[in-house]
Amino acid sequence: MVVIGAGLAGVRLARRLAELGRSVTLVGDEEHHPYNRVLLAEVLAGRYSPEVIALPAPADLVRARVTGIDRAERTVECADGTKIAYDTLVLATGSNPVLPPLRGLFTPDHVLPDGVHAFRTMDDCLGLSEAVRPGARAVVIGGGLLGVSAARALALRGAQVVLAQQSERLMERQLDPAASKLVRRHLTDLGVEVHTDLRVRDVRCVNGSVRSVEMADGYAMDADLVVLACGVHPRVGLAQVAGLDVRKGIVVDDELRTSDPHIRALGDCAQHDGTVYGLATPALEQADVLAELLASEAGTTGDPHARYTGTRSLTRLTLAGEGFFDLAAFGETEALPGDDVVQLADATRGTYRKVVVRDDRLVGGVLVGELGTVGALARAWEGAEPLPADGAPLLHLLTNDGGS
Repeated sequence: MVVIGAGLAGVRLARRLAELGRSVTLVGDEEHHPYNRVLLAEVLAGRYSPEVIALPAPADLVRARVTGIDRAERTVECADGTKIAYDTLVLATGSNPVLPPLRGLFTPDHVLPDGVHAFRTMDDCLGLSEAVRPGARAVVIGGGLLGVSAARALALRGAQVVLAQQSERLMERQLDPAASKLVRRHLTDLGVEVHTDLRVRDVRCVNGSVRSVEMADGYAMDADLVVLACGVHPRVGLAQVAGLDVRKGIVVDDELRTSDPHIRALGDCAQHDGTVYGLATPALEQADVLAELLASEAGTTGDPHARYTGTRSLTRLTLAGEGFFDLAAFGETEALPGDDVVQLADATRGTYRKVVVRDDRLVGGVLVGELGTVGALARAWEGAEPLPADGAPLLHLLTNDGGS
């Protein structure tokens, strides 16, 4: 059994298979020890060293870049010319950063100019960490989860940070307007200059190094560093060349099986039931299901009936250290006509709680600060059980940590 990809999903699968008595070869193309990508912003902020976020990798780890899959011969070919045979192949190739179509973004050699950084890998993180200096002018392009984390980390390192977001608010995919305003206030309190409804048009360089960023309205901002935090897209090149069914991601069924019965896929690169999750929780759940299935197929302990039927995932962002900030969002945070909404806000404490109820069921919520109630709310949402008619238990869920 061969697993391509040594990120969270690949390492979790290899570890679970080892626990179930099944050996596996894990192939990773980064020179670093496998690590928890979710915590890269904490490394950039200087709170953690790379060693702290390392994952316990299996002993049989091969560092190589896979360049092709021969489905007929059931081998994978590596850049150094070596071939690895498989009976079952698992693609856990993850995702690549989205590089926006900006003028001047690439040099004539098709590489990023000095000072321009993606923020996806440990190399990206270490390169950015080495480049940032107190007083450095940094422009973060993108106001989603990654952009917010990167901007905060750079501010904590003493940089003068500008965050440019094309849409009307920060983290719009996860948060409602009120919660988004609290995130913006948190960044502003740390000295981050936040601009929304602002489209970046051009990256200007001199002698191969970034000097400024120009906006669509012609306004230019000086920049020593530019961080690209514009999202990710599934890394599916190997699957496409191999002729697998690929749409937004590598299409898989409830057994994480691709269009080739000898190849499975999971994590950021996989598309299940029309959805590419791109989050840690679904990837880990998929790895657990696949480990049970593969172990049972090999005749060792495992559950042959295990199936992956989707994840109702909760987004959690904890910004520790100076100016601690904590938020969680799940389900539908924007109400539809006819929905009931309960909101509790405390401007002094900077806390905000909101839940959306539809047909007597909790369909979503967002909490900022003091998240003692998030576990109970998430369980009520995941269970999708009707709420009692008097509403008292819902209010209890919102306030049972002492809130008022």
